[in-house]
Amino acid sequence: MSVLVSIIIPCYNQAKYLNETLESVCKQTHTNWECIIVDDGSSDDSATIISGFTKKDPRFIYIYKDNGGVSSARNLGIEKAKGKYLQFLDADDLLNDFKIEASLNELLTSENKGLEIVISNFEMISNDSKKIFPPFCELDKRFFSVQGFLTEWNVSFSIQMQCGFFEASLFEAIRFPENLSAQEDWVVWVQLFKKQDKFIFINKPLAYYRMNPEGRMMTIGIDDNQLKVVDCFKSILTHEEFYIFSSNLISRYYTSDIKYRNRLNEIKKSNSYLTGLIVKKFFKTIGILKFSKFIFEKAIRRLLSR
Repeated sequence: MSVLVSIIIPCYNQAKYLNETLESVCKQTHTNWECIIVDDGSSDDSATIISGFTKKDPRFIYIYKDNGGVSSARNLGIEKAKGKYLQFLDADDLLNDFKIEASLNELLTSENKGLEIVISNFEMISNDSKKIFPPFCELDKRFFSVQGFLTEWNVSFSIQMQCGFFEASLFEAIRFPENLSAQEDWVVWVQLFKKQDKFIFINKPLAYYRMNPEGRMMTIGIDDNQLKVVDCFKSILTHEEFYIFSSNLISRYYTSDIKYRNRLNEIKKSNSYLTGLIVKKFFKTIGILKFSKFIFEKAIRRLLSR
């Protein structure tokens, strides 16, 4: 019997996309899989959609839990997984039909014996799935190392978890940090490469990341998690690795601050800004300063977002 692969899907209110996501699992050319869908306290029709799949195919496994975030949902999936290999997939994204087969073929060849990680490329799909776009970053295997993940993540690249394919034994002592609402995958990639720095890269789009305007990364962002990420890395990195990471992070913020200040100085010299000052002075004179302040701040935010 062919090797069992566990596909882990955390789901929170993704009923709009869930059917398509689960269909992409059904279409896998490697058929010996279990798909563990962890419903993280959804309040939409996710449970109904999942029930439809579990009834017609016992390879789909439904687990409900109170809402605790994507990390806790993935961690529960890891604990329940029975497969020799793990494939992560978000509930609004898709897998190429050959994702699992292609990854297994690479790992099971004699020349790759002993390797435990496969990374494939990806593409973007539109919210309505009608268009495919190039990836938001160019994956380059020269960045795939502990130092590369520490210094180039969110600068040159980032890797969605569904791009990876892993031997389950790697996660015996690795879990997604549940105190993070974003960037949890960054911490896990670093942990994985500290444990196993050899990998296979398939430079083909075998996963699809949806441009979902209501997706987690569109609504949460990363700034509120940066200090928590630092704490996570402090506990898993060596002194030298943490020094490299923290120095690079400080340099990033310093560079970003300089760019922001330069951009702000350019705006202050612009005709729009000077006109705003005149309008503000006029409004203050006639007693409607609060309204002018609202208009002025809105104009500045618009200029900075360009």
